[in-house]
Amino acid sequence: MRALALTLALCATSVAAQDTSCASDAMIVFDGSGSMAEMGFNNIDEPRIFEARRAMAQAIPQIADLRRLGLVIYGPGGPDSCAGLDLRFAPLRNAAGRILSDINGLQPAGDTALTQAVALAAKTLRAGAKPGTIVLVTDGKETCGGAPCQLAAELVATSYDLTIHVIGFKVRGDRFSWSQTSDYQQSVSVARCLAERTGGLYLGAETVDDLVSALRKTLGCQLMF
Repeated sequence: MRALALTLALCATSVAAQDTSCASDAMIVFDGSGSMAEMGFNNIDEPRIFEARRAMAQAIPQIADLRRLGLVIYGPGGPDSCAGLDLRFAPLRNAAGRILSDINGLQPAGDTALTQAVALAAKTLRAGAKPGTIVLVTDGKETCGGAPCQLAAELVATSYDLTIHVIGFKVRGDRFSWSQTSDYQQSVSVARCLAERTGGLYLGAETVDDLVSALRKTLGCQLMF
């Protein structure tokens, strides 16, 4: 009996430890720029947004059952190509429906203001004065003059317990070819330093399954997987 009680206590401790990752609020920063609609070169056989929608539909409902999630989308809208920066909502419970509706209704356009988008997500989390997590889903570069590494340094210096994870989804380099049979250049997002300097993860994703796995890993809640 004592052995059984000890085993149960250890299991309970392990469960509690795993579930702490879901205690903090999280913001998803989603790339809605025009490149998410690209296809036909560099081994992009369908627009990234189609695969991203499928991955979000698989991963987010279970995650949203266990942690509060918010959403920032950057890319479409605004008076110029870099002005499309949209805080859809701050973290709330059971947000899967709203997240998936917003992603499914997204029409990618505009440039990649990822630094401003992450800064907006950080400001939203800081308003709650609690530890927080940001997960940036991006297909690559900063094209609106932002400096992600500088932002990372500023956030480390001024923010309380903020972790940023970056998922580079089908990131490509400068060189490309229209030929599906030629080599293409996979790359790493310039936003990688946001993860490295805040204690987060940088994960590359090339497939829907890769993206599902990365979303689950970065948003925590490992107890259920």
